[in-house]
Amino acid sequence: MSIADEYRKDFPILQKGDYIYFDNAATTQRPTQVVEAIRDFYENANANPLRGLYDWSVDATERYEAARHAVAQFIGAGEDGEIIFTRNTTESLNLVAYSYGLSHIHEGDEIVLTVMEHHSNMLPWQMVAKKNGARLVYMEPDEEGRITSAEIQNKITDKTKLVAVAQVSNVLGVTNPIREIADRAHAVGAVMVVDGAQSTPHIHVDVKALGADFFAFSGHKLMSPMGIGVLYGRMELLEEMPPFLTGGEMIEYVTREDATYAPVPEKFEAGTVNAAGAVGLHAAIDYLQKVGLDRVAEQEHLLTKQLMDGMKQMPYIKIYGSPDPEKHCGIVTFTIDGVHPHDTASLLNEDHVCIRAGHHCAQPLMQFLKVGSTARASLYFYNTQEEVSRFLEKLSGIRKVMGYGA
Repeated sequence: MSIADEYRKDFPILQKGDYIYFDNAATTQRPTQVVEAIRDFYENANANPLRGLYDWSVDATERYEAARHAVAQFIGAGEDGEIIFTRNTTESLNLVAYSYGLSHIHEGDEIVLTVMEHHSNMLPWQMVAKKNGARLVYMEPDEEGRITSAEIQNKITDKTKLVAVAQVSNVLGVTNPIREIADRAHAVGAVMVVDGAQSTPHIHVDVKALGADFFAFSGHKLMSPMGIGVLYGRMELLEEMPPFLTGGEMIEYVTREDATYAPVPEKFEAGTVNAAGAVGLHAAIDYLQKVGLDRVAEQEHLLTKQLMDGMKQMPYIKIYGSPDPEKHCGIVTFTIDGVHPHDTASLLNEDHVCIRAGHHCAQPLMQFLKVGSTARASLYFYNTQEEVSRFLEKLSGIRKVMGYGA
C-alpha cells in the first residue's frame, strides 16, 4: 500500500468529487485528526489560557503549553521558551525585523538575502534598511537555482550584520545550503534568520544543526489551522529584544507611567493567544511524525519525477530550477509557450485541477528569471500517481484549447 493510499482517507476534502489538489505550497489540507483536536478543545477546554485559576482555563493552558513543547521537540529547540506562537511566518519574520533588526542594524551595515526570497522575507528587511540607512545585498542563484559557495563568500562580508534566507524556495523548490550560509554569517559576526515555511512540512528540521539564530514557519502549510505560526529564537537573543506588540499577558507590572514585561516567550505573545490553533498545530505535528518525514520525501520524489518526466515529453513546457526531481521538494514551476500562466490555471480549474499561477509573492525572482509569472504545481504525500497522470493528460491539451493545434 502506498503512503497516499494509507493516509488519504483522513482528508475528507480529498474524497469530494474528482478534484486534484496540487497547490500544497500555498496551503495543505487538514486531516480529520487535526479538525477533531480543535473541536475537542472548543467542546471541552474552551477558556482563556494563562489567565484563569478554574479548571477549564488550567486545561486550556496545559494544552497550549503542550503544543509549545511539541514544536520545540519537532524542530530541535534547546528549550520550550525559545518557541513563540505567532499568526504565520510573515508575522514571525516581522517580529524579528522590528524587535531585533531595528535595534541592531545601523547605518552602513549590510543585510544579505537571496533574490529567491518570498516577499515576507524581503519587505521586513527593506523596512529596516530604509529606516536605519543599511544596505540590502542579494545572493543570486545559478541556472539550477543553487546558491554557490563563491556567492556566499563574496556577498557575506565584514559589513554583514544579518542574513535572511529561505531554507526551501517556494518557487524553485531548491533547498538552500543553510548551514554553510550560517557558518559564513557567524564567522563575520552576523545573525542567521531562516524562513522555514516551505521546508518544515517536508524535511527534517533541526534549528541547532542548521545554525539558525531565528527560524520561522507557518502551521497551515503543515496541515494545521490557518492563523498559527511559529518563531524560534535563541534565548539569549530573545531576552534582550523589546516586545513587538504590547498588552494582555505579556506584562509583568503596569503603572500609569510605565510597565515591565513578562519573560520570554510570554513577552512576545500579546493579547489573547490562539490556543485552538496551537492545539491544532500539535495534532498536525503528531500526525506528520506518524506518517514519517522520510516517507513524505520518498512519495514527493516519486511524484515529482513522474511529473517532470511527463512534462519533458512536451517541448513547449519550460521547467524552472534543477533538472533533478530530488531537488524540487515537491514544487514544479513551469510555463507553456504562448499561454499565460493564468490561462493555464483557469483551464486546469475547468477540469478540477488546482494549481497556482502568478508571481508567487516572489517578484524579484521573476525579474531575475526574466518572466512575468509562472504556473506552479506543488505536491504532498497524499497526492497519487494517478493524479499526476491525469494532470499531465489535462496539461497536454492546453495549447490545443488555446488554438495552437498541439
